[in-house]
Amino acid sequence: MVQIKRICCIGAGYVGGPTCSVIASMCPEVTVTVVDVNESRIKAWNSDTLPIYEPGLNEVVLSCRGKNLFFSTDIDSAIKEADLVFISVLSNPEFLAEGTAVKDLKEPDRVLIGGDETPEGQKAIQALCEVYEHWVPKSRIITTNTWSSELSKLAANAFLAQRISSINSISALCESTGADVEEVARAIGMDQRIGSKFLKASVGFGGSCFQKDVLNLVYLCEALNLPEVASYWQQVIDMNEYQRRRFACRIIDCLFNTVTGKKIALLGFSFKKDTGDTRESSSIYISKYLMDEGAKLHIYDPKVLKEQIMQDLSQPSISGDNSHRGLVTVTTDPYEACKSAHALVICTEWDMFKDLDYEKIYHQMLKPAFIFDGRRVLDHLHPHLQNLGFQIETIGKKVMTRLPFTPSGGVPRITLNEPPNKKPKA
Repeated sequence: MVQIKRICCIGAGYVGGPTCSVIASMCPEVTVTVVDVNESRIKAWNSDTLPIYEPGLNEVVLSCRGKNLFFSTDIDSAIKEADLVFISVLSNPEFLAEGTAVKDLKEPDRVLIGGDETPEGQKAIQALCEVYEHWVPKSRIITTNTWSSELSKLAANAFLAQRISSINSISALCESTGADVEEVARAIGMDQRIGSKFLKASVGFGGSCFQKDVLNLVYLCEALNLPEVASYWQQVIDMNEYQRRRFACRIIDCLFNTVTGKKIALLGFSFKKDTGDTRESSSIYISKYLMDEGAKLHIYDPKVLKEQIMQDLSQPSISGDNSHRGLVTVTTDPYEACKSAHALVICTEWDMFKDLDYEKIYHQMLKPAFIFDGRRVLDHLHPHLQNLGFQIETIGKKVMTRLPFTPSGGVPRITLNEPPNKKPKA
C-alpha cells in the first residue's frame, strides 16, 4: 500500500487552492505543494492578501502555510517529489459551493473518487481514500469508475441549475398572475419529494460551474447522437438567459421606456454573496443590456476589485466595439453609487444591502426613485421603503401599481422576443 507523504496540486485557482489548503490543515503529516504557472497568483497565495475571497480560508492557509502547505511555480520539482498529484482535482470531482467552500471541504456530503478499473487504478483510488479518511467517514467516500465520477459531477450541477431555472420560470408566471414566487417555493419545498434547496428565484445563476457543466452535458449528448437530451438541457441555459434579459427589460420599462443617459446604481457584481468571483455573473449581462441602452452605471461590490469589474465589462462579447466606454464608474461606497441615481438595482444578495440607510439613499436619489431587487433581499423592508417613497420592483412578485406615464415613443433595443446576442455554445 502506498503511503502518501507528499501531495502536489497543479492549479492554484478557486478549486485547487482551497481544496489543498484544507487537506494540509486536516493532514499535518502530509506535505502539500500547490503549483501554478501564474507567478502573480502564487505570490498572492504567499502574501497576506489571498487571490480569492472565501470565508474561513485565510485562517486555514495561515495555520499551515510554511509548515506543510507551500505555493510554488516550480512545477517539475513538485511533481517529481510527490506521491500523489491532483490536476485541479479532476480525478476527484469537487462539489464545492463558493462562499461555503471551506465548510464543504471540512464537512462534505460525500467525496467522490473515480479511477480506472485496473490494479493500478484501484491502488490509486485507495491511496486517495486514505488521505480523505483523516477526517471524512468512510461511509461518505464513494468510489466509482472514471466515467461515472465525471458524469456525476456534470449531472449534479445540471440538476441544481435546472432547479434554479425552473423556479425562475415560475417567477415570470407569478409576476403576471399576482402570485408570490417565495410563497410558491415555500409551499412546494415542503414536499419531501422536492425539498427546499435551490428554489430561490433571482436574476439567474452564475459562477464557473453551472453553465460550463450544463453545456458540457449538452455537447456530450450531441456528440453521442442524443439530440433530444441535448435540447432538454440546453433549455436550462436558455431560461437563465431569458431571466436576465427579462429583468433588464423590466428596468427599462419602469424607467419610462428609456435609460439613455440615466444614472443607475448597481449593487453587487460577484455572482453570489461571500465570494469575489465574477465568472458568468448575472451582473455582467444585466450591465451589458443596460449599457446597450446608454445607461450610466455606477457599480459597487464589497469584495470585487475595480480592475476585475472593468475587465469583465470590457470583454468583446460584452462591450462590442467599445461603444460602452465611459458608461461605467466603479465606487467604493454604496451611498456614492446611489447619489443622484434614477434607480438602484440589487444584483448580488450581500447581507450588507439589507442594512443600508435607505432613507438617506432616497433623499439622495432623483425622483421617482426606483429599487429593482433582483435577489429578494429587501422583502422585509417593503412597507418601510414604500413609506419613504420608493417604487419597488422585485423578482416573482407584484409589489405595487407602477407610476402612470406616457411612453416617449422610444423602443428599447433589447426585447424579450429576441434571442440573446451571443448564445453560449457547447
